[in-house]
Amino acid sequence: MVTAELAFASIGAALACVLLAWVLALVGLLLRCQATVTEVARQEARGDREAVARVLGERPHGARVAISHDGGRVRVRIDLAARPWAEWLPTVPLTASAAVEQEPA
Repeated sequence: MVTAELAFASIGAALACVLLAWVLALVGLLLRCQATVTEVARQEARGDREAVARVLGERPHGARVAISHDGGRVRVRIDLAARPWAEWLPTVPLTASAAVEQEPA
């Protein structure tokens, strides 16, 4: 009886570790998205197209970036359907956005 309980407890602990690692991977992707959107907004406000292209090249795989100029502000939004690791884990939509005042020319 103790062996069966230990087996179920081991399976539960393993699943908890996988879930924790999956959540940490999602948080890491969200932080990468936020860093990307912040840097793109900053460089777009400065008018540095080369830096924007470089940063966009480093964005997370599958991320869609939208850049808009609205009344002297640069708005950047990134959307990502995150699925870290395996196909059997659910997809989580992640979104990050930033807005920066346009710098004078």
